[in-house]
Amino acid sequence: MSSDIGAILRIAIFFGLLILFATAERFWPRRANPLRAMRWPTNIGLSLVNTALLRLVLALVPGAAVLAAYLGDDQGLLAAVGLSGLGACVVGFLLLDLAVYAQHRLFHIVPVLWRVHRVHHADFEFDVTTGIRFHPIEMVISQCWKIAVVLIAGVPVISVLVFEIVLNASSMFSHSNLRLPEPVDRVLRVFIVTPEMHRVHHSIEESEMNTNYGFNFSLWDRLFGSYLQATHLDQAVMPIGLPEWRTPKVLTFGWSLRFPFVSGPSA
Repeated sequence: MSSDIGAILRIAIFFGLLILFATAERFWPRRANPLRAMRWPTNIGLSLVNTALLRLVLALVPGAAVLAAYLGDDQGLLAAVGLSGLGACVVGFLLLDLAVYAQHRLFHIVPVLWRVHRVHHADFEFDVTTGIRFHPIEMVISQCWKIAVVLIAGVPVISVLVFEIVLNASSMFSHSNLRLPEPVDRVLRVFIVTPEMHRVHHSIEESEMNTNYGFNFSLWDRLFGSYLQATHLDQAVMPIGLPEWRTPKVLTFGWSLRFPFVSGPSA
């Protein structure tokens, strides 16, 4: 599959799922969402800028494609330990998911990374568009990190493509304002990150915000001790976002782009 076909496929699935989850939120909401008209243009705008920026960066660095071809499916750590075929695909997918979990924790721990990541947490409501609200600098860092993991481990191309599609889908699902039946949520979160599980991470309380970092699998939070079952307040009414930044300007597009460079609380 060519890179162009892969990109078209990812974009088509992205917009299809965005519409699907946004529609479902209107019928089965977990929380009231009165700020949708103010938040959505910024969140979707950031996503469009990020998509264009990543395409530009990859186009300006053609050597990355050559290096990726050289360190392909038969190179890297997976091949070194004798993994190939389906085994390499499965383990490669798990490695990428673990890498995203580790990256997320680092963005909360390292101050300069947190300044970039706090754009995501500044959204003081929580719906499917929160899952695509990331600063362009974070997206570039994230892409470089994933490329490094792919090259070092020798993750098969098909695993990378599937992972990118699943990561986009799971980010929108886990951030969606959906009310899942409690028994369904309880079963699903054994395996994957659900909205009820990830909403804990967007709590205004720091002790709750620094938990539940996973995007796809809930395994990593349980394994590394960052799992929290629920918030101390009912999620239907708990405050979301950054306690020091809860004014309308934080939700605007221009402010969101400048936010990493703004000094003050939570910097």
